[in-house]
Amino acid sequence: MRVTLTTTVETVVAAETIRRGLLDFSDERPNRWPQLDPKTYEVHWVKEASAEVTEGSPFPKVWSRERYDWSHPTIITWTAQESNFCAPGGHVSMDIQPQRSGGSIVTVTWDRTAANTRGRLNLAVVRLGGTRLLKWATTKSLADVAKSYGDA
Repeated sequence: MRVTLTTTVETVVAAETIRRGLLDFSDERPNRWPQLDPKTYEVHWVKEASAEVTEGSPFPKVWSRERYDWSHPTIITWTAQESNFCAPGGHVSMDIQPQRSGGSIVTVTWDRTAANTRGRLNLAVVRLGGTRLLKWATTKSLADVAKSYGDA
């Protein structure tokens, strides 16, 4: 089962704050992104425009070793290398466009393929929630990140 969703979110959060949050691979990352499980979080390496990190959530109990790429000036993509729910190659990307108002327009593409029963169950929930769920989760996460940097 493969689920591909795309949605666009208009937010008051500045593009630079979103990029800073997505590319913060410090020990503070699970605090900035509250849905991340601190027990699963591990940085494997960070380079000039890429990183490899294992991240997961406590509920549902999923994890994925992701390769982040920010070589494009406005797009950050993270691609599964291995996971307990999705097949390698699945990815999430955010195209972050700054607005004159100081906010941003963020286009999120979520594209994952289930690797097993756990993945099929999780992706079924994502498919059921559709772009509405993706938009809600993105808006909430960006607000959490802004708050963690004192930008909210």
